[in-house]
Amino acid sequence: MAEVSVVIATRDRRDELLRTLERLTALPDRPPVVVVDNGSRDGTPAAVAARFPGVRLAALARNHGACARNVGARLTDTPYIAFSDDDSWWEPHALTRAAEVFSRYPALGLLVGRILLGEGTTADHVSEKMATAPLGTPDDLPGPAVLGFPACAAIVRRDAFTAAGGFDDLLFFGGEETLLALDLAAHGWGIAYTADITARHAPSPHRAIAPRRWALHRRNDLLIHWMRLPLTTAARRTALLAAQATHNRAAARALTGLLRRLPTALHRRTPAPPHLTAQLTTLGELR
Repeated sequence: MAEVSVVIATRDRRDELLRTLERLTALPDRPPVVVVDNGSRDGTPAAVAARFPGVRLAALARNHGACARNVGARLTDTPYIAFSDDDSWWEPHALTRAAEVFSRYPALGLLVGRILLGEGTTADHVSEKMATAPLGTPDDLPGPAVLGFPACAAIVRRDAFTAAGGFDDLLFFGGEETLLALDLAAHGWGIAYTADITARHAPSPHRAIAPRRWALHRRNDLLIHWMRLPLTTAARRTALLAAQATHNRAAARALTGLLRRLPTALHRRTPAPPHLTAQLTTLGELR
C-alpha cells in the first residue's frame, strides 16, 4: 500500500499539467495522485478526466489559490503527502525513500527535497542555499534544518500538516510556505532539507508578470510578519513599503493589498515562540 500521495493544485496550465501527470503516473512507486483544479478556463478538468481516469480530480468552481492544496490533502488517506506543481514532478523512488526517512525520524514534520531544473543536472538555487543552511543538522533530523520550503519539493507528515492548519487562506498565493513552516515549527515539528530525495521543476512560461509577483510576495511577507513575528519589525517594514509606494506602482499594489487584509491578519495573530524568531535572525530574515 502506498504511503505517500501526491497533491497538485493547478489553474489554466492544462498542457504542463498533463505532462507532469504522465511522469507521476509512470513512477515505479505508483503514488495516488490528487489534482485540484482552481476553476480553470482551458478545459483542464475534462482533459485530466479523459486521459488519467486513475487520478482523483477535484474541480473547484473558483480559484482558491494555495489553499486548493488543503482540499487535495483532505482527499488523501496516506500518512505522508507530497506536493507537486503542475510543472514539477518527483524522481523515481523518491517518494518511497521519503517514507523511509519519515519512519526513521519521528520528529520530522516536513522534508524538503533537492530540486533539479528540467531534465538536466543543474540544481535550483534554493536547494543550494538549503544545503548550507546555518541552523545546522540536529540529531533528530535527516539533514540541515530549515524554516521555509518550496512546495514543489515538499513532502509533509499528514499529522503535522493537520496540526498546523495547512496553508492559510489569507495569503491566497505567494510565500504561503513560509507561514506553514513557522506554524509547523511552532507545533514542535522539524523541517529538514534532504539532498538525496529529488524533485524536478521545469518552470512554466505561463507565469504572473514580474511586478505582480513581487507585489504578491511583498504583501504576504508583511502579512506573515503581522501574524507571527515581532510587531516592531512588522511596523518598520510596513513603513518602508509605504515610502516605496509613493513612487513605485508594484509597492503601491502590495501596500493596498496589505492594508485590506491587515485587520484579519491581526485577528489571527499568534506570535512565534522566541526560539523561532532567534532562528530567523540567524537566517537573516529579521534584520
